[in-house]
Amino acid sequence: METKKIPLNDLHEKLGGKMTPFAGYNMPVRYSSDKEEHLTVRDSVGVFDVSHMGEFMLRGPHALDLIQWVTSNDASKIVDGQAQYSCLPNDKGGIVDDLLIYRMSDEEYMLVVNASNIEKDWNWIKSQDKWDVEMEDISDDIVLLAVQGPKAVETLQKLTEVNLSEVKFYRFVQDKLAGKEMIISATGYTGSGGFELYINKNDAEEVWNKIFEAGEEFGIKPIGLGARDTLRLEKGFCLYGNDITDETSPLEAGLGWVTKFTKEFVNSENLKAQKEAGVTRKLVGFEMIDRGIPRNDYELADADGNIIGNVTSGTMAPSLNVGIGMGYVTKEHSAPDTEIYVQVRNKSLKAKVVKPPFLK
Repeated sequence: METKKIPLNDLHEKLGGKMTPFAGYNMPVRYSSDKEEHLTVRDSVGVFDVSHMGEFMLRGPHALDLIQWVTSNDASKIVDGQAQYSCLPNDKGGIVDDLLIYRMSDEEYMLVVNASNIEKDWNWIKSQDKWDVEMEDISDDIVLLAVQGPKAVETLQKLTEVNLSEVKFYRFVQDKLAGKEMIISATGYTGSGGFELYINKNDAEEVWNKIFEAGEEFGIKPIGLGARDTLRLEKGFCLYGNDITDETSPLEAGLGWVTKFTKEFVNSENLKAQKEAGVTRKLVGFEMIDRGIPRNDYELADADGNIIGNVTSGTMAPSLNVGIGMGYVTKEHSAPDTEIYVQVRNKSLKAKVVKPPFLK
């Protein structure tokens, strides 16, 4: 399959971005170093181009009915201008994808899905649509910029009349920024504050340049996917394909808070039974005690060397200077402060289970 180019591909190459195929798209993975970019976002402001993400519009009198059926959270609880985190359960007990639901009006919603799952999600939602809801895939027309960090508000405030400090977490407005109409949303994936801008691709380069002019005094930098991964991991946010998959149940993944049994949804009966019976394995966070960096797929063991699970995400946390990770372990080993051992090559390195976020 041919690797697709995001609309600002040439700009990223010109800025020295190291481009790597990711989820079917050529994406900037870093510009300088992951650590430097990570700390830029934690301390000041950085801009991610995450235009590989997918956006679907659902419209009509039954749009909410379809959303309620295919997602695990209760979307009837959100109001216009509000977003909700949710997941698409499959019919086997796993997760098709995790996603954001934006309510534009009572008959119009935008679903934001992961890049690697655009086609899969579209086909899945279509297959579950017994109401003939109007669906439109606008993924290729949208450039999505995430302007993240403690200086994001000051940077973007120069470019809009919207009072950005009033846009609360998981809220959004449709308004002008840098002279262009867009969705300005506060659902960040870095845990450092900031906004996501859903921009028409034809306006994107102009908006990018204006953001960088506005942020120059704060040392604004372009940020790659490498730092995005370490930033989200420090906050204990799940990544689809690593920490949640078609084989992991939302309850095992600690997503019970977005799994609402006050309504019926795909496979809700079985998930409800799983909740009542209790899960046998759980996704946990852990911090290294011995020196070492946990990596995806390393095995996890107990003190006697019995394998109890595996690492799903791991890194050396740039803000904390310690190895951290997430992984599935048996329920008996999931309590905070439990000692577990990461199998790194032929060594057994000690770690302890901690409750995310790692960076408080």
